[in-house]
This record gives sequence, structure tokens and C-alpha cells, in this order.
Amino acid sequence: MDSKYIKLFLIIIALIFLSHSATAISLEQDSLLIAANKAYKKAKKLEFKKLDSAFYLLNTSYKGFLKYGDSTKAAESLMEIGYIYGSNAKYEDSYDAYWEALLLADQIKNDKLKASIYIKIGRLYSFFKRKDIAITYLKKSLRLNKKLIKKKIIDESVLVSNYYFLTATYREMNNPELVKTYLDSCFIYFSKSQEIPLQRLLFEKANMLSQENNPVEALKSMESIEPWFLENEPVYLVLVYTYWGDMYKKIFDYNKSEVYYKLALSTSEKYHSHIDFTPLIYEKLSEVYLNNNKYDKAFESIKKSKDLDAQFFDSRSENNQPIFEIKDSYRIEKERKEKITQKQKQEQENKISSLRNIILLGTIFFISIIGIIYFKYLKSKHGAEKEIIKRNKELEIKKAQELLDVKNKELATTALKLVEKDEYLKSIKEKLKSKEINFNSKAEVNKVVKSISINNDQSWEEFKLRFISVNESFYENLTKKFPNLSQGDHKICALIKLNFSSKEMSRLLGISIESVHTVRYRLRKKMKLARAINLVEYINTL
Repeated sequence: MDSKYIKLFLIIIALIFLSHSATAISLEQDSLLIAANKAYKKAKKLEFKKLDSAFYLLNTSYKGFLKYGDSTKAAESLMEIGYIYGSNAKYEDSYDAYWEALLLADQIKNDKLKASIYIKIGRLYSFFKRKDIAITYLKKSLRLNKKLIKKKIIDESVLVSNYYFLTATYREMNNPELVKTYLDSCFIYFSKSQEIPLQRLLFEKANMLSQENNPVEALKSMESIEPWFLENEPVYLVLVYTYWGDMYKKIFDYNKSEVYYKLALSTSEKYHSHIDFTPLIYEKLSEVYLNNNKYDKAFESIKKSKDLDAQFFDSRSENNQPIFEIKDSYRIEKERKEKITQKQKQEQENKISSLRNIILLGTIFFISIIGIIYFKYLKSKHGAEKEIIKRNKELEIKKAQELLDVKNKELATTALKLVEKDEYLKSIKEKLKSKEINFNSKAEVNKVVKSISINNDQSWEEFKLRFISVNESFYENLTKKFPNLSQGDHKICALIKLNFSSKEMSRLLGISIESVHTVRYRLRKKMKLARAINLVEYINTL
């Protein structure tokens, strides 16, 4: 097999292999993304039903998204992990998950994602009574979202989330004025497309009404929003029932207050949600029992409250708050080391990249030099071949022309011999006509004369055939260009082509030189040649 075809075959095989490899990688990546999305969606359904399964699925989705290269989705998975940990009072794990998500958001420079994570971190600090730092992060998120709105990256309705969590935090801080301010802002920017549903805002409004000593309106509002939470967000009922109990306690309806506090506890137990809120509920329930003179139950509830508070919130007490500060220091140091490592890695990658580029440039330069040399060689070879072909062609043309000239000379010689022959025969003919020769009969003499004329015509036919065989294209071009020329004109043209002079033509044709000039003149006229055009030169070009 020709080496050219072998190379072509190998290239095709390589292309097919690369195509299959690319397709396989693409399919693997697609299946990885599908599996990660599936795990994330399933985890969302199980997050308050089967905690272990939810954590496993969220970790699976986080790793899957990270492997696929979708850092945004990976960070969202971490945020869900942090949220579930926070709802179950595992604050250290929640803290780690949020900060890891923030590092990812920083790496991909996703300010929208960072704003969401700042809210989560702010709320986490609020649970530990770190109100100042909590408000700092919540406002940091608000400022970032406002910048994104100004750049038209997000819609201003996103601010509802910021104002809502500021409202909730100030509610916990017992600051009704700021609660009212931020809640009003929530309603200004509210949109049904937001993550924060209207019922949550109505819940905050009901609490505000209760604070403003308007219990009737507050209780009506609670009754109107309960069905929606039962159907759509039952985990949030832990807060709803707790504050509902507070409203009844405020109007001294301790029995109903007890019912709603118990509903809050059972909801928390059922959905494994807001566990951090249960110590406060038991504390409130203890107060209700005390007001109803149920001292034993009051004691049990307050004891339960203290035990749970110690279990969940030892690290948020004033004596143990440094634990969180140590955690912050550790995080900051970890971030610093990661940045140094990342910088070193980047520098190393830059060096490798530079070396790779140098090698690549050197290779390209070397291949270019070889290519230029090879191209010059091919060009030189092609030029030499072209020159040889040109010379051979010129030699062939020269030989053909020489052969043509030889044959035309032969024709001219033949024509001249014909002239001599015709002149000789003509003289005999004249003698036979003029003199009385003693032949057997006069008829025999006439017969001889007639044969002489016939031989003359035959000689011309033989000449014409030989001329056409030598100058084949001449008669074709002449007939094509001037179809109106006669046989006599063709004869004149043939003689001109053979460079016959007027004198030679007159001898050959048996006419006078003046008649030859007349015939040439008529030929020019038929050809419609201008005076400036030489007849001999023109005919030689045909």
C-alpha cells in the first residue's frame, strides 16, 4: 500500500479514537451531573424526615458537582448541609459548611451566592447571641445585593430576603422599631417569585401587632396563615406555634398557650427542626405551668430547658464564647494558608505553563524551519521540473516547426517543379497546336492535348492534398474564418503561405503578374483586411 494512503488511514483512525474519547468523557460528565442533581433533589425531600439519608445525599451531590466543575451547585449543596446542621443545633458543623461554601463562592467570584451565604452566617451568629457580628454579616449581604441590583445583575425583589432576616434578627433582639422598619421594606419589595413566602411576612406582622398590644388582630393573622404552613412549610410551624402561645399567654389564656407550646415541641420532634428553639419553648411552658399552679410540671419543664440549653448551647454562653472566636481565628488562618498554598500552586503552574510554552514555541520554530526548508526544496524541485518541461515543450515546438518548414520547402519545390512541368507541357501544347505535324490523324493530336490539361489539374489536386496533410489546421482555420472563399482563393492562400512571389504565382497559375495582383486585391477585400495589415503576415498566422 502507498505510504500516502497509510498516513491517511492512520489519521482517520486517530480522529475516530479522539471523537470516541471526547464522546465518552462528555457522557461521563453528563451522567455525573444528572446523578448530583438527582441526589440534591432527593435530599431536599428527606432533609426533615431522614437526616442521615439527607446528609449522605447532600454530600454525594456536593462531591458530584465539585467533580463536574459546577462550584455554584457545590456551594448550594454545602448551604443545605449547613442549614440542616443548624436546625439540629449542630452549629460547629453548620459553621464549617457555610464557610466552605463561602470559599467556593470567593474562588468563582459569585457575589450573588456570597450574599446568600452571608445571610446564613449572620443568622448562625445570632443563634449564639453574637448580635453585633450577626447584623454585620446581614448588612454586608444587603450592601452586596444592592450593588448587584445597581449593575442590573439581579432584580430588586431579592432584597426581601435581606430585609426579612434583618426583621427576624431584630425580633429576637426585641427591637420593635427596627422590626417595623425592615418589615415595611419587605412588603415594598415583595414578589411572589421570591424565596420568602408572603405567609412568613404575615407571621412577622402578627408578632409586631402583638408587640403593639393588638392581640385580636395578631391571633386572626395566625389563624389565617396556619393552613398554608401545614401544607407547604410544616417545619416553620415550630416558630409559628411558639409565638402563637406567647400571644395567648399575653392575654392570660394559659390553657391555649400550653396547647400551642406543646404543638411547637411535637412539630420540632416530628420534623427534627428548630431543635435549638426547644429549650426556650420549655422555658415558656414552665411559666405557663407556674401560672396554672402546676408546680411539678413547671419544675420538669424548666429542668428540661436547662438540660437542653446546656446540651445545645454551652458554646454560646458568655464563658464559652471564645470557642467560636477560636474557630474564627482557625478559619482565618486556614484561609490565609489556603491562599498561600493557592498562590504557590499558581506560581508553580505558571512556571510549568511558561516552560510548556517555551517548548511549544521551540517546537513550532523548529517545525517552521524544517517546513521552510522543505517548502524551498519542493519549490526548487518544482521549478526545475517546470523548466525542464518548458524546455522540452520548446524543443518539441522547434522540432515541429523545423519539420513543418522542411515539408513546406518540399511543397514549394514540388510546386516549382509543377510550374516547370506545366510550362514545358504548355510549350509542347502550343507547338502541337501551331504546327502541322504528320500524325496518323488530327484526333490523336487533340487527345494528347487534352491529356496534358487533365494531368495539370491532377497535379494541382495532388499538391493540395499534400499541402493539407502538412498544414492541417491552416485550411480548417481559413474555412472557419472565411467560409465565402473559393477554391481559387484557397490556392492563392496556399501559395502565399509557402512564400511564393507574384512572379512565381503567375508562372504556376499561368496568368500575368497584374492578374496575380488583382487576385490578391480581391482576396484582401473578401477577407475585409485593413490597408495596414500585411496579407502575407496575416495568412501565416492562420
